[in-house]
Amino acid sequence: MSFKDTPIICSPYERPGHHYALDDQGQPTGEKLAGRRESTYLVPVPLPRRRVRAQAELGLEAEGEKSKVSENHLINEIRQQVERWRDLAPGQWGVTPETQRLLLHWKSPERERKLFFCQREAVETLIYLTEVEPKRFRKELEVANAEANPELFRMACKMATGSGKTTVMGMLIAWHAINKARRPGSKTYSDAFLVVTPGITIRDRLRVLLPQDTNNIYQALDLVPPDLMDAVKKAKIVITNFHAFQLRSVEDVSTLNKQILAGRERDSKKMFLETEGEMVARVAPELMNRRNLIVMNDEAHHCYQERIGVADEEKLDAEEKEEADRNRKAARVWINGLKTFNRVLGRGSRDTGIAAVYDLSATPFFLRGSGYDEGTLFKWVVSDFSLLDAIESGIVKVPRLPVLDDSISGDMPKFRQLYDHLREAKALPRKGVRKQGAMDPELLHPLLEGALRALYGHYQGEMARWKAAGLDREPVFIVVANNTSTSKLIFDWIAGYERTEGEGEKAVTRVVQGKLPLFSNVTEGGSWSRRPRTILIDSEQLESGELSDDFRKAAAREIEEFKRELRQREGEGAAENLTDAELLREAMNTVGKPGKLGGDLRCVVSVSMLTEGWDANTVTHVLGVRAFRAALLSEQVVGRALRRVSYEVDPETGLLRAEYADVLGVPYIFATEG
Repeated sequence: MSFKDTPIICSPYERPGHHYALDDQGQPTGEKLAGRRESTYLVPVPLPRRRVRAQAELGLEAEGEKSKVSENHLINEIRQQVERWRDLAPGQWGVTPETQRLLLHWKSPERERKLFFCQREAVETLIYLTEVEPKRFRKELEVANAEANPELFRMACKMATGSGKTTVMGMLIAWHAINKARRPGSKTYSDAFLVVTPGITIRDRLRVLLPQDTNNIYQALDLVPPDLMDAVKKAKIVITNFHAFQLRSVEDVSTLNKQILAGRERDSKKMFLETEGEMVARVAPELMNRRNLIVMNDEAHHCYQERIGVADEEKLDAEEKEEADRNRKAARVWINGLKTFNRVLGRGSRDTGIAAVYDLSATPFFLRGSGYDEGTLFKWVVSDFSLLDAIESGIVKVPRLPVLDDSISGDMPKFRQLYDHLREAKALPRKGVRKQGAMDPELLHPLLEGALRALYGHYQGEMARWKAAGLDREPVFIVVANNTSTSKLIFDWIAGYERTEGEGEKAVTRVVQGKLPLFSNVTEGGSWSRRPRTILIDSEQLESGELSDDFRKAAAREIEEFKRELRQREGEGAAENLTDAELLREAMNTVGKPGKLGGDLRCVVSVSMLTEGWDANTVTHVLGVRAFRAALLSEQVVGRALRRVSYEVDPETGLLRAEYADVLGVPYIFATEG
């Protein structure tokens, strides 16, 4: 037996009974061990910037960093206590009758829709720490929160991408709301919830947490017995993206008049912004008269109090410093927004505005720009179901290196560390489109072209297999680039572009076909296709809801084609009711869904990170063309390809069948070849 041949060795519905041993590089060996793997943490140890990695090196280390394995003592101790508690007879659990009923309902073997063990474990851990042993680990968690979360009490659940964090949120809401309905005066439970997301895509997808929604998760996944649903329906739930916490201008006053009215006051800008109370009332009017609020942070690694004057950013290049600054600004808005809710709803009383914050993330680590070493685990993580745990349980696809054609396999070591080699060759632009200007797609560096063609060749084989199997969907190929210049360059090379030759009256513009036929937006006849196969995305702009003029121009043709398709389907006014950002999000969110706006897309080229929460399960190939200086970035990028297509159990083994995602240029995968 080996990890390569048999990666799935556990049921997703039961506590893991086996795991693969890891070698010194963090790679699974063929040695299958009994019991569950302990929770460990790869402590980042930054290396000198000029160190060149061995070409064949591949493991859990990311570029520019070594890691040493350290046990997560708090997580493992809590896990042991929860396991002992879980194994007791229900009457000995020490919980309310309502909580006991929910726990039994969620783990019932007779359920038609079984819940993953990792989903139950995350909720059980928070129930144990809140209802069973509220004091046992409280002091340790308060200390863990003191520096990065002053004024707030947070507990984080680390759950691999694709393991069902939305379901866990629904279970937590049900547990609190049902108990609060039976005990209105209790401060242990709440019926008021603020769910915060890093962007609009996730915010919209989480509407299933609203009990009034026709597709609500409580009934769709049978999370709540029918006779208890009324209590859940009484809960007040607000779902927002953290950008909404930014104080907005309340006066329509010109810049000149603002300067005149403000005079020389240092805080003159604040004169024209809404107050903290007005912000809370705008974001969550339903919660204005509530206290002891429960907050749920989805993708919580974006939310923290930065540590001032500690991080050494002299080692970062200009592009990395820009990313660190973006991370800082986002985290500042998010954490300060929660503090504002805590102050405003608490109204200075002993009761807090926020009783607890539940963090959910596959990668609850500090980001670059936080003031902590990039990739440092949040100290308030209380449960852990890692990516490798999820792979061994069959919950997600198995990331692997593709088997390439012999003629190009010799470049595989360079493809593994693609960005390093391209950067050393000075083959990538270091600035955005506005500063750099348009680049000639015909001058794409041979190594980047080779990587694209190699992974595309593998994609062609996968496409053929999907068609032979009679699937009504097509596999999806994604590229994650380092900046807007690189993403536009790759997009034009893949999808096609216009080239103008000659000058003045003799100038002739012709359409050049994309180099990868299955992804080309240009027909063989040299005209633009009416249905784009490839799309260019800037996730950060889409999630904030504001598109820059540069990006709008770069994506203009695809935007118009999507508008045309909407008009054909839903009438002339359909496209005009959506902004360009909403249109592109709709296309992105329907990738792999036949008959939808994005149903024909086969390739997505993104600048920076792809949208977190993007739940397309048809992604089969990923190419990374950006720096990966911490394992968390690698896992986030690969995570976009890990959602399974099918959850049917193999009747012979009783386990899920393995599905795969083929990856190049991302140094964080567990299998060497497949």
